[in-house]
Amino acid sequence: MPSQPLSITKVVSAGALLLLVVHGLGRFVYTPLMPRLVADGQLLLSQAADIASWNYLGYLLGALLAIRWATPSGIRRVTPWALALHCLTLLCLTQTDSLLWISTLRLGNGISNGIVFVLVPALVLEWLAGEGRIRASGLIYLGVGLGLLLSSALVSLSDELLAGAARWWPAALLSIPLGWWSWLTLSRISISPSLTAPKGIPAGRQSLFDRHSQPLFYAYAGAGLGYILPMTFLPMLASLQLGASSPMVSQSWLIVALAALPSTWLWNRLGSQFGDRNVLIVNYVLQLFGVLAAILLPAQWGIMLCSLLVGGSFLGAVLLTQRLARSLQPTQGPRLSAALIALYGGTQLIGPWLVRQGFDYGISLQASLWFGAAALLASFICMLKVADLRH
Repeated sequence: MPSQPLSITKVVSAGALLLLVVHGLGRFVYTPLMPRLVADGQLLLSQAADIASWNYLGYLLGALLAIRWATPSGIRRVTPWALALHCLTLLCLTQTDSLLWISTLRLGNGISNGIVFVLVPALVLEWLAGEGRIRASGLIYLGVGLGLLLSSALVSLSDELLAGAARWWPAALLSIPLGWWSWLTLSRISISPSLTAPKGIPAGRQSLFDRHSQPLFYAYAGAGLGYILPMTFLPMLASLQLGASSPMVSQSWLIVALAALPSTWLWNRLGSQFGDRNVLIVNYVLQLFGVLAAILLPAQWGIMLCSLLVGGSFLGAVLLTQRLARSLQPTQGPRLSAALIALYGGTQLIGPWLVRQGFDYGISLQASLWFGAAALLASFICMLKVADLRH
């Protein structure tokens, strides 16, 4: 037990920084790095898509593994090891040009990301519920927006100084102190007993999948596929359509980051005021328009609008869905969070794989975004079937 109670601001900040580390400096730093690694000759475009798939597979495996550790003792035991794996994989990426090793290391990095992304928000959410401040839970995802901005800055500022494998150094070195401080803070949490509630619930407990929650799960699955295509390939698309020297190669990811940063606060507030279900419907419409813009508009404007709309919406979909699901299934706690993240991760895995298959059949990267648009349209339709809990 800590000698002094932790403040809500400090707990949320520590959780946000851990998401910054594993998501911003782990997963999404690869998006602005991809066109540079291809231009350096380290990877072919098809290989870059395959590596993205390995990372998303790791994310799915990590989320599934995290289900067994979703207890106070499990979280304390496993999270430091997951953070260590994250740092180790990034450090090793600075030392290799082998496609096999890069793929293996990105798989391991994805596993660490999935574990942390399940356990840390679940821990903070349950603690905030015990403090009567559950509406503040969405603010933890500010770390992802900050991570996007930081990853964009690190890659852009080191562009002329580093090449090939060495481009991973900034993310690797910064992860160590940020991850260390953040976990030291969260390890002092006095966890609400509600986190262990699933063990005490009778065998006939409410199922995760029932007629109330199924449309929400289906919508979230579509959202995973819908957002991951532009979030993985936007700078690469800009490089292919506008040229590798176009400012939009870097600016597209910077726009994503700048749009994502305030979006967590905005969607959190809108959901609290108008209802998470209603605001989530609007969220999916905006994401759909963003993907369609990249497909249908001239490249310069389409990529810019896609960066703005998808970057400003995807985190809102995550926090609104997590909170809405908990209101539909109030007894499920971390088990519910793990299931949602595993589902989201599973459909994200499909995205780069579809792009890779499309290359084999002559489908361009831009045309591959139609898969994402169709998935987001399906998400919108499914959300219309979710009950409005305010009535």
